[in-house]
Amino acid sequence: MGEKTIDLEPETPFHTLTVDQVASHLGTSILEGLSSQEASNRLKTYGYNELEGDGGVKWYKVLLRQVLNVLVAVLTVATILAFATKDFAEGSVILFIIITNAAIGFWQEFNAEQTMEALRNMSSPTAQVIRDEVRVTIPNNQAVPGDIMIFEDGDVVGADCRLFEVFNLETDEALLTGESLPVQKNLVVIEDAEEGLGDRLNMVFASTTVVKGRAKGIVTDTGMKTQIGKIATSLMNTDGSEQTPLQKRLNKMAYFVFLAAIVLVIIVFGVHGFKYSNETAIYAISVSIAIIPEGLVAVVTLTMAFGVSRMANFKAIIRRLSSLESLGAVTNICSDKTGTLTQSKMVAVRMWLPGDGFYRITGTGFIPEGEVYRQGEMVQGHFQSSEELISAGTGSNHYLRILQAASLCNMAELRRTLHPETHGEWSAIGDPTEIALQVFAHKAGLSKPELVQSGFTLVSEFPFDSSVKRMSVLYQVPPTDSSPDVHYIFTKGATERVLGCCTAWRDGDVEHSLVDEKGGDRTRFEQMITEKMNFLAEKGLRVLTLAYRKFEVAPSVDLVHGLDRDEIESNLTFLGLIGIYDPPRAESRPAVLQCYEAGVRVHMLTGDHPSTAAAIAKEVAIIPEDAPIVNNPLIMTAAQFDAMSDEEIDKLAELPRVVARCSPNTKVKMIAALHRRNLFAVMTGDGVNDSPSLKAANVGIAMGQSGSDVAKQASDIVLTDDNFATIVKAIAEGRRMFANIQKFVQHLMSANVAEIVVLVIGLAFKDDNNSAVFPMSAVEVLFLNMITSSPPAMGLGLEPPSESNMREPPRSAKQGLFSFEVVMDTFIYGLAMGALSFASFTI
Repeated sequence: MGEKTIDLEPETPFHTLTVDQVASHLGTSILEGLSSQEASNRLKTYGYNELEGDGGVKWYKVLLRQVLNVLVAVLTVATILAFATKDFAEGSVILFIIITNAAIGFWQEFNAEQTMEALRNMSSPTAQVIRDEVRVTIPNNQAVPGDIMIFEDGDVVGADCRLFEVFNLETDEALLTGESLPVQKNLVVIEDAEEGLGDRLNMVFASTTVVKGRAKGIVTDTGMKTQIGKIATSLMNTDGSEQTPLQKRLNKMAYFVFLAAIVLVIIVFGVHGFKYSNETAIYAISVSIAIIPEGLVAVVTLTMAFGVSRMANFKAIIRRLSSLESLGAVTNICSDKTGTLTQSKMVAVRMWLPGDGFYRITGTGFIPEGEVYRQGEMVQGHFQSSEELISAGTGSNHYLRILQAASLCNMAELRRTLHPETHGEWSAIGDPTEIALQVFAHKAGLSKPELVQSGFTLVSEFPFDSSVKRMSVLYQVPPTDSSPDVHYIFTKGATERVLGCCTAWRDGDVEHSLVDEKGGDRTRFEQMITEKMNFLAEKGLRVLTLAYRKFEVAPSVDLVHGLDRDEIESNLTFLGLIGIYDPPRAESRPAVLQCYEAGVRVHMLTGDHPSTAAAIAKEVAIIPEDAPIVNNPLIMTAAQFDAMSDEEIDKLAELPRVVARCSPNTKVKMIAALHRRNLFAVMTGDGVNDSPSLKAANVGIAMGQSGSDVAKQASDIVLTDDNFATIVKAIAEGRRMFANIQKFVQHLMSANVAEIVVLVIGLAFKDDNNSAVFPMSAVEVLFLNMITSSPPAMGLGLEPPSESNMREPPRSAKQGLFSFEVVMDTFIYGLAMGALSFASFTI
């Protein structure tokens, strides 16, 4: 503010400057960020935010893969033999085939690798930045110096940044410093320009991981100029060179073919008494070539490349090719609810306060326009009194207090853009649940910006943790003459997790204690809350509980770092319940029904209340609409499921289809239970804690929009639209591809068997000079294999799915490419074609 621009040497560390000096030097605004045009210009100036020599497709490696394989080795031996016997025409044709085949294979595989590389880049870490005053998600390699970058729990930091806003931020910098413990960050300017990396607490560095909290920072260095760039190491590893199960099977087949070719050559020479002659050598070449499916490598590469491209069109980015093959064997899908089966467009529609009764909230989406109506208590299914409109900023003290809790215990931001092109449009930043609460607070006239402007100051934050399912904040409230230094704790979270922290409940302006000798008050109170919560949950609403307490600050306590979460989240006073609705996606129900038709079971693993989860599960057909919610083995809470031993779970007739209040450990336990039943499972996830279950699943699928970078790295597939229906499309594509590969392998090999039949039987025929009769020359064999077999095989590889593709049960995961049926069909078709061809030759 008012600082003049400082001319810096490139080596001058940014940690020695104030935030204003850094922003001034980099020509940016911490509120508005860069404009899209300026970011585009800087991208041209500074280059992409990526490390040189990191990954990328190496053309020479692709070429070597085409040349160094068993099938080419057999053809090369045949070429040498042909030239050795002075059959230059034959040798030249075989050499031409080798070069042509390698060129076609190289072109297809190089394009496929480049496509895969581009897709991996799409699914690699993204960055949350502020551009044109709006928070947007960009590919991390497009971040530029001066960008305002936002970090949250689980993000991989995309560039070196000078922090200017921090809440409980801790990062794992072991990659750079070797220090195993997380580093707690702050905003204090560091005077020593030579301060070690581990002690630059006002900076975060590219490729380190946020393990706790959140922050905003100004990007200072990108690409090779980052600290990680200076030591030329990358956190991101791609396993593009790793062979897929299919490629391993085809390699085994190639060795089998090689051995068969040797055996056939020995047979040819054996029939001629092992006497060498040019004729015998040429015949041996023809037989050895006949068994080789020359076009196989090119056709497989084309089919895989086509499958990857189709999946990208379906909004599914393949990170590991093996997952594309595996999808056809999927028997069970374990899916999250919010944003995957539902729209993730949450809106607060109901509220209940003790004494006041129920409230109804109108309006949808991010636009903070709507009314709040008080309906009162419900008796025998009807509200006692007519609705009363509550004007914005008015209401009882109890009502205003719960609005403060909803507004302040909340990290979401709601803002109206000032950008000329989108002027006046409302946009939201943050978790969908918190956005819904923030929109509600705006409608009721107690938005967070207004409260902060009136004097509410955030002192400390305990972010939402999936293990405790709560979030708490400590605020200093506007001082008064009688109370100059007052602090309040506001907490929100899952009802059972917040109730356990409450020792009182508020009824209007009166607080009733829940602490008595016999526990009767707590029991009656919890029964009342359970009844109200079930009423909201059975309507498919996600129910959040809010609580608060006045916090007495001891003089010696460090309010920022010296607070214990367990102490803060204790002795709370219950305020009320808020019901949030997240409507199911229109395509979820048809997709679930298609799964059942295809023999694939769907399980919903969600953090919601059992009644809410069951209501949504019924809407999307995961469980029958008439299924009871209580004592239904298909519906369990994580506590019930986790309490069961492996033996008890294995005795269940069917694993639960809905697991509510789900924790990351529950997901891992579910995958283990599915594996013990020899089932093949897909698991979806988005958070850092989902990484173990994504790794444990046969196919891990991360969310591209809401997923953390850590989850994406642990996954095999990334959904760019976070949509359950996309998973079903991916399974259909996996089935189509595997079926097509079986078709064209069978087609190619049956033609080769037919050629062998003709050539081997032909050994018995001699002409008048007692010389061998050639039913086919080596050139004819190559013509058959390359011209009449390969193009149809390519057509088979690109065939659309059959009508019964998603009406048949999944194939066994143990079933290889060469099932008994495929092998039998190959030999029967081959023998039949060979017999008919030889009959035609004889006639």
